[in-house]
Amino acid sequence: MDRVYNFSAGPSMLPEAVLEKAAKQMVNYEGCGMSVMEMSHRSADYEAIIGNAESLLRELMHIPENYKVLFLQGGASSQFAMVPLNLMKKSKKADYVITGQWAKKAAQEASKFGTVNKVASSDDKTFTYIPKLDPSTFDKDADYFHITLNNTIYGTRYTTLPETGDVPLVADASSNILSEPIDISRFGILYAGAQKNMGPAGVTVTIIREDLITGAIDGAPTMFDYKIHADNGSMYNTPPTYSIYICMLVYEWLKSLGGVEAMYAINKEKAQILYDYLDNSSMFKGTVVKEDRSLMNVPFVTGDDDLNAKFIKEAKAKGFVNLKGHRTVGGMRASIYNAMPVEGVKALVEFMKKFETDNK
Repeated sequence: MDRVYNFSAGPSMLPEAVLEKAAKQMVNYEGCGMSVMEMSHRSADYEAIIGNAESLLRELMHIPENYKVLFLQGGASSQFAMVPLNLMKKSKKADYVITGQWAKKAAQEASKFGTVNKVASSDDKTFTYIPKLDPSTFDKDADYFHITLNNTIYGTRYTTLPETGDVPLVADASSNILSEPIDISRFGILYAGAQKNMGPAGVTVTIIREDLITGAIDGAPTMFDYKIHADNGSMYNTPPTYSIYICMLVYEWLKSLGGVEAMYAINKEKAQILYDYLDNSSMFKGTVVKEDRSLMNVPFVTGDDDLNAKFIKEAKAKGFVNLKGHRTVGGMRASIYNAMPVEGVKALVEFMKKFETDNK
């Protein structure tokens, strides 16, 4: 069958050019006589792959030299523990802004290792906005300040970063990494699960300022120590080799398009097409305040559960899949990550227009 337009929040669609290249190299990578899946991670062939992946990511994101790039496992959820295990060492306190389920889970995990100061939350309105921050509520003695840059479930994003002074800013960028320019120098740590915008599930990228790599707290598991991974070039143990290889292909694809800056322009165009329709529709409505809308995840509703279900069913039949919204929001959600072409968003909007006309 033809490929569908996959609006899944993750694992999400990958660029077709990347899948085709991976398919060609599946059995015999670059003439080495084996698949990347079969390679020793200690081989010269694989060391070239992981080295190229890091080099391309550094180039695309303009990562300063005083930051390490780590390819880890366990998803962003493991970072919820790894961050406090490595940073919560002086005051054993950290500031968290609660803007969704993942931010809430990150704070809950950190509370096992120290004191969490919940600076602000948008829970009162089902996380439909990014709360305005009052610097007077920040803990100047905090070991770090944590935010979730883009909220996959609720469709919000930070457009302005908090000013945290000497307190390292830590961010979960799982659902917006590589989608728009990010000034890495503003962060102590930026981490992201790959399965939304960067590659397949199985690898997590952590970008960490070198002065913060001082070893984990006493008693922390070895695998949760940033220094162990940094000292061993992300190969203390067998890394998720094939997932990193696919990430490398995605980085190559993104570079061929003109890099993150070019992708940002495309992403703004895609989001504008969908939001413009939602703002003028009499049936479908976006759930997020306009100033905080995500470019990656767009939740919307009709206000009628039966109509929502009918839309999702008919959309799937037409090749628009994984549009069901998260249970805490209901309705629908279109995740329009980098790999979603402009044509896919336009086609979805045309289907929505027809559905609206047919169901007045």
